[in-house]
Amino acid sequence: MTMQMTPEFMTLAGVLILALVQILLAASARTAELGLKWNAGPRDSETPAPGKLAGRLLRAQANLFETLPIFIAAILMAQMTARDGTGLTLIGSHLYLLGRLLYLPLYALGVAYIRSLAWIASLVGLVMLIAALFV
Repeated sequence: MTMQMTPEFMTLAGVLILALVQILLAASARTAELGLKWNAGPRDSETPAPGKLAGRLLRAQANLFETLPIFIAAILMAQMTARDGTGLTLIGSHLYLLGRLLYLPLYALGVAYIRSLAWIASLVGLVMLIAALFV
């Protein structure tokens, strides 16, 4: 059985790419602060607190990872129950991706309030996906 690459799956692929980008950005910022020797080492001793940018990138990454499993499950469940391809799943998945794409630079730059609106947009998209499973 071959699954079709639906628009919702395309947004899932986009979110997964974003997750990898966030991992790399946070790791790069941390390495820039502490050096390659720290990065390649065993990190046995207490690690200093991250600086401003690395801290923001790490927190943005953790924030994405809080909802990422829910997003993945909702996309898969919509596909498996043939509830994908509706307005709720199409708009919801794209809203989640767009919100997450906007959230990262807004958080990294320290933009308050607008960052929260991007997060709320992603959450609304997630709720739309879950709602689609019940209608």
